[in-house]
Amino acid sequence: MAPPKLNTETWLLDVRKLGCGYGNGNVVSDVSFALSHGDIGCLLGPSGCGKSTILRALAGFLPISDGEIHLDGQLISLPGRTTPPEKRRIGMVFQDYALFPHLTIAENIGFGLKDLGRNEKRARVMSLLDLVHLQDLADQYPHELSGGQQQRVALARALAPQPTLILLDEPFSNLDADLRRRLSLDVRDILKDLGISALLVTHDQQEAFAMCDQVAVLRGGQVQQWDVPYNLYHEPVNRFVAGFVGQGAFIPGRAGAPDTIESELGLLVGNRAYRWPPGTLLDVLIRPDDIVYDETSELRPRVIEKTFAGTSTLYRFRMSEETEFEALFRSHLDFRLGEQVPVRVEADHLIAFER
Repeated sequence: MAPPKLNTETWLLDVRKLGCGYGNGNVVSDVSFALSHGDIGCLLGPSGCGKSTILRALAGFLPISDGEIHLDGQLISLPGRTTPPEKRRIGMVFQDYALFPHLTIAENIGFGLKDLGRNEKRARVMSLLDLVHLQDLADQYPHELSGGQQQRVALARALAPQPTLILLDEPFSNLDADLRRRLSLDVRDILKDLGISALLVTHDQQEAFAMCDQVAVLRGGQVQQWDVPYNLYHEPVNRFVAGFVGQGAFIPGRAGAPDTIESELGLLVGNRAYRWPPGTLLDVLIRPDDIVYDETSELRPRVIEKTFAGTSTLYRFRMSEETEFEALFRSHLDFRLGEQVPVRVEADHLIAFER
């Protein structure tokens, strides 16, 4: 789909109908999106959807067969013409850090600063070490650092030449979950403080939503939706985006009045007028946060699974063979497997697609 309508003067990165791949076939096609100055964007999708291929094309490592790539008002890629990577002013942070093991941390960060004098180079390196909170480790070597510290070094090295754009290729995937979450937020804060735009590639939705201002959901080499995280979750444009983003289950329904859907969970009232004629068979997305415990409700599905997570418990309920859904309750509400629990649907954003 086309990028949202923005003032083109605010775009730092403008990708128009991009097509590229390997050999004679395209891995991605008709990809368009635009990233504003200072924003952090994301390419999100399952393995093999074309995320890394797009990133390689943006970096200049891969020629394109269709479309155009503009960076800061300059045309940097079109079929038959590719600005070399070293002339794009794009920084890159890789999944495996890609640090030089024989160089100190300070030497790694300053590796690409060959045009600076010794004192200016040292000052920039120390400034970046301070920025990523590694100022006491300048003379150590990569193998002496933890994975999180090495990734901070990789970020500092990418920032050293003062790039126009930073590309982040699954940069936290080698870290444990807690460190991954903390480091991703630290990286966001650093980029925001510097006012540097970035594009992240990940398959982790929580990471994408926590770090990024705009997210492109990809499938089969095409952008399904480029939007803010809130809209991807609450206003998905198609069934793939609805099913891929967040948790949820589709249950059968039938169109009623323009803003209502009939289902086994009762009459569901939507937040918009729907286009389907009454009686149209639908698939309705029920998210765990759409279900509320209500002692007065006559709707009593049966618990078939439960997953305790400390502050909350995720329950899976069954109404019938066709209707199963999940609900997230405070862990103080402790129900047994097989128990029938009174619930009601409270969906502020009702998502449905024609079956």
